[in-house]
Amino acid sequence: MSLRYLLSVSLLAMAIGTSLPSFASASGTFDFGKPAKAEQASRTIEIKVGDLFFEPKALEVKAGETVHFVIRNEGKLLHEFNLGSAAMHAEHQKEMQQMQDMMASGGMQHDMGKMDHDMGDMGGMAMGQGQGQMMHHGGGNTVMVAPGKTAELTWTFSKATNLEFACNVPGHYQAGMVGSLTVKP
Repeated sequence: MSLRYLLSVSLLAMAIGTSLPSFASASGTFDFGKPAKAEQASRTIEIKVGDLFFEPKALEVKAGETVHFVIRNEGKLLHEFNLGSAAMHAEHQKEMQQMQDMMASGGMQHDMGKMDHDMGDMGGMAMGQGQGQMMHHGGGNTVMVAPGKTAELTWTFSKATNLEFACNVPGHYQAGMVGSLTVKP
């Protein structure tokens, strides 16, 4: 995998980082829950990410429960772990594809010599936390995890509903990088 691919996908995620306001309030609260601190979690769920799958493929949590997700990318590609409804994922995928298309057509020019390649802090997004590099974007319901790295996301689920966890990097969801997340009453 090339540095150019990693950087392109990272910039893609960063560029749309604020593109989900129709689904979340300014505080990052969604109708299905909100971000939380790891120490508030009642349990931890480990997610293995590969090219192109999640393991496990299905999860169950309870309304009111706070879960700490530990996402380990054992693949060779940059991936996203995003909590949301099928409609949210569909919208997010359109935005990511548009951004990738714009970048591929030369719509975004960057001076590579001036960029911080350690991905320590890109555009004010949380990076490099936990055991590996990760990036939060959207309303706190998403982390990006680089190959060979681990990212963490903690979430309090507010109501019973059916959700998905998915990777919305263009083509990944369609290739099977989606799992079901049932929030029980």
